[in-house]
This record gives sequence, C-alpha cells and structure tokens, in this order.
Amino acid sequence: MEIIVTYGTVFLVLAAVFGLFMAWGIGANDVANAMATSVGSRALTIKQAVVIAAVFEFAGAFLAGGQVTKTVRKGIIDANMLSGSPELLVYGMLAALLAAGIWLLIASRNGWPVSTTHSIVGAIVGFGMVGIGMDAVKWGKVGFIVASWVVSPLLAGFLSYVLFRSVQRLILNTEEPFERAKKYVPYYIFLVGFIIALVTFFKGLKHVGLENSALENYSYAFLIGLFMMLLGKHFVNKIKLDPSADKDFHYTNVERVFGVLMIVTACAMAFAHGSNDVANAIGPVAAVVSIVHNGGAVAAKSALPVWVLMLGGVGIVLGLVMYGKRVIATVGNSITELTPSRGFAATLAAAATVVLASGTGLPISTTHTLVGAVLGVGLARGMEALNLAVIRNIFMSWIVTLPAGGLLSIAFFYLLKGIFSSGS
Repeated sequence: MEIIVTYGTVFLVLAAVFGLFMAWGIGANDVANAMATSVGSRALTIKQAVVIAAVFEFAGAFLAGGQVTKTVRKGIIDANMLSGSPELLVYGMLAALLAAGIWLLIASRNGWPVSTTHSIVGAIVGFGMVGIGMDAVKWGKVGFIVASWVVSPLLAGFLSYVLFRSVQRLILNTEEPFERAKKYVPYYIFLVGFIIALVTFFKGLKHVGLENSALENYSYAFLIGLFMMLLGKHFVNKIKLDPSADKDFHYTNVERVFGVLMIVTACAMAFAHGSNDVANAIGPVAAVVSIVHNGGAVAAKSALPVWVLMLGGVGIVLGLVMYGKRVIATVGNSITELTPSRGFAATLAAAATVVLASGTGLPISTTHTLVGAVLGVGLARGMEALNLAVIRNIFMSWIVTLPAGGLLSIAFFYLLKGIFSSGS
C-alpha cells in the first residue's frame, strides 16, 4: 500500500504514456487492417482512408469503448488475489502495455498484420502466471477469449460469404447489373447504418450519460439508417452509365456504385474497430488509475475516466497517421483481389462481428475477423481466388504474437518490480 501512495503520481504518468504507446501501436497495425479493404479495392485513397479512420476510430473509442474495457481490465486475472500487494497488479498492467506496444511496433515496421488483442491478453497472462501464480489466471475466461479468436473469423467469413452471394444474386449475375446496383445499394447502406447505430445506442453511450428505452434505441437506429440510405441514394443517383468503362472489366460501372457503399462501410468499420480495440490499450490503464485513486484497493469499483478513453482515441489516430501504410499494403492487396463490391461484403461482415463482440464485452481480434471476412469473399469466387502463401504467413505471425507478448511482459514486470520495490 505504501508504494501506491508514494509513487501514485508516477504510476499514473507511466500508465498514460504506456497506454498512449499501446494505442499508437493499435493505430499503426490494427487500424491499417480495418481500412485495408477500402484502399485495396481502390474505393478510397490512403489519405482519404486516414481521415475517415481518424474521425470514426476516435468516435468509436470515445462513445462505445467502455464495455470491452471491463473484460480486459478485470476478466483475465483474479485481481482479488492481490488485495494485499496491489503494486504487483500495477507493475503487471504497466509491463503488459509496454510489452504489447513494443511487439506492435516491431510487427508494424515489418508490415505484419498481427492481433493487438493477442498481444495484450498474452502479456497480461504472462505477468499473471509469473508475478502472481498460475491460479491467478482465469483460465476459463482466457479459454472463452481464445475461442472467440476462432469463432469471430468463422462468423465474419460466413457473413461476408452470404453478403457477397446476395450481391452476386441480386446485382452482378443479372442482365442489367448497373441499374440493379443503383436500386439495391441504398438498402445495403441502410443495413450498415442501422447495425452500427443500434449497437452504439444499446452499449456505448451509458458512460456519457445517455440511457434510452429499447424502443427509443431501435427508433433512433432506424432513423439513422434511413438518413444514411437517403444520403447514399442521392450520391448513387448522380452516377451515370459510362459504356466505354466496361471494356476492360465488365462490372466497372457497377463497382462505381459500390464505391459509395464502400465509403459508408469504411466509416462503420472504423467506428466498430475503435469501439472494440481501444480496450486493449485503456483496459490496463483503467486498472492502474482505479488502484491509485482508491489508495491501493484492488476490488473497488470505479467509473472509467473520460480522459482515459480520450487517450486511447488520440493514440489510435496518431499511430495510423504515422505508420499505418505498411500493414494496409499487406492486407489490402495480397490476400485476394478486392473490388468495391467484394470489399463492402468483407468490411460489413467484419464490422457487424466486431460491434456484436463489443456489445457483449468479448475482446475479439479485429485482425482475425477482417482476414476471415476477406477469406469468405474470396471463397465465394472459388479457392483459386485466394493467395494461400500470404495467408500462411499471416497465420504464422498470429501464432508468434501470444508468446512474444507474454515473454516481453514477464521481463518488464521484473524490471518494474526491481525499480520500485528497491526504492521503497
């Protein structure tokens, strides 16, 4: 307890700095994944993708990021076992942030699309096993999270497969695909707006003081979806058929219509990603802030401070702007050839899976989800549409991430423990 009182301010500063670094890593690596389908399908330029991500990632982190934070902060290790020595939990959370941040920097520099969720969960489990004991790790909860890493890409892959098959059936495989695209794309836009708005109203706005009834939430989400549909219809109707454009690729005019939809789904994916993955950076920060503010009481309940959510949102945006291009190139161009219609199906499926997980407090991997969605779109066109060598390399980088986060975290835990315990 004395260490918490003596070094409380230092711990808060370190938590803020390390949390910002971790959020920067998420921006550099995971946000790049989230925007890669938009850039890879050429619906957006990299500059446009960065601007959209900056706005909607921050909004998602700030408005809807509180739910998943609880799982990362309290669900992985049994904090009650540290009620007599809360400083160990502080060391562990700081070590986990620094370890995950460094691994993400290494991965982003090499263009590897790794999982930030893997990184932070592996790091927390690593320090929990060594710093507290094997019994402190909630293995049931960890197993639940690990299962979500398998379920989420399968679910996203299934959804993207179904979505793209519907696009093929309703639009691409018809006699007048351009006219059918102009007819049906606004309805897809409504679907995007409704899903994102609904989850935001139900799960994301409690900490900013907005609580509505279920009927009100559905009504507002419907109206937002309707507004986005009408706005999208306005822009879709402006697109005129260019007969010469289809000479090289039969669906060029159709893909121009889907370009409008792709921009909407890119915004949705950025919001969904911010709402879920900000927890990886600010969950451990929130744990440290709670312990320091409560004078070392580990089990005490505390509200998530607004500045912590702000910190996560700002860090994510900075990471994307400064370092996001490398991973965008890997995911956007290498797994399968993307067009706006394929990119839409992958992005909406991934966004729906992520917001579902965010609403239930399950910290899934956006990377796994998006790659699963892109694979689903590829499979809808046949196995030969996939680059299996690139997929194998991505899977290998995922496997390395868990032990890398855990080992780095153990090293930093002992370093922090040595510094502060010897100074007390």
